[in-house]
Amino acid sequence: MPIHDWTRAEAGDFHHFHQRWIGALTDALNGGGLPPEFIALAEQVTGRPVPDVVTLQARSPMGDAGGVAIAPAPAPSARVIQKFERINYAKRADRVVIRHGRGRVVAIIEIVSPGNKDSRHAIRAFVEKAADILNQGVHLVVVDLFPPTTRDPQGIHKAIWDEFGDVPFDFLPEKPLTVVSYIGGDLPTAYVESVGVGDPLPSIPLFLTEYDYVPCPLDATYNEVWRVYPALLKEVLESAP
Repeated sequence: MPIHDWTRAEAGDFHHFHQRWIGALTDALNGGGLPPEFIALAEQVTGRPVPDVVTLQARSPMGDAGGVAIAPAPAPSARVIQKFERINYAKRADRVVIRHGRGRVVAIIEIVSPGNKDSRHAIRAFVEKAADILNQGVHLVVVDLFPPTTRDPQGIHKAIWDEFGDVPFDFLPEKPLTVVSYIGGDLPTAYVESVGVGDPLPSIPLFLTEYDYVPCPLDATYNEVWRVYPALLKEVLESAP
């Protein structure tokens, strides 16, 4: 299913899709996408950051995958792979460790909404939240289906990456949307895919540890939600501009 031009939809329409997509992602991950020692929960508050989908580790790291294929890093490929080669000691001085009664948080999926980018304060809060997550050693997937604004002129990844240092990024204006998977920790790594309206959602890794990941089922769950999206709202996105 190609990515739609969500700038043509009202914010409330995307919010509905956003919420259904979160549910589809958690269902897909809990229904066999994750090893049995991991669970995915929707809208689980984990301290200051408020993620969309949280993956919780319930028992020992990795353990028996129970038939789920887990791949070692850094096998995933992406158009751009960036990694910081120096430790940010200032960030290490005051680290927040997020815990949960059933285990520690290991990964978060964030789907960017228009409200995350409609003001300087909003995008600053989102970027700081993402940086906090990575600094805590939690892995992160960010899906941004909205084009850059004056507040993130090179896309959401560059805005997040600038929190760790001034590293050049080859932004593609013809592919202005972003899907990125981060390995959290002192030396974060980003697997960045640039996409545009009409492209399928790329296959990206959802890291469970620094070395292991499962596929993040973005395209399949997007298609599932689109299939039951109200026809009246589909017309807005499928009609000629």
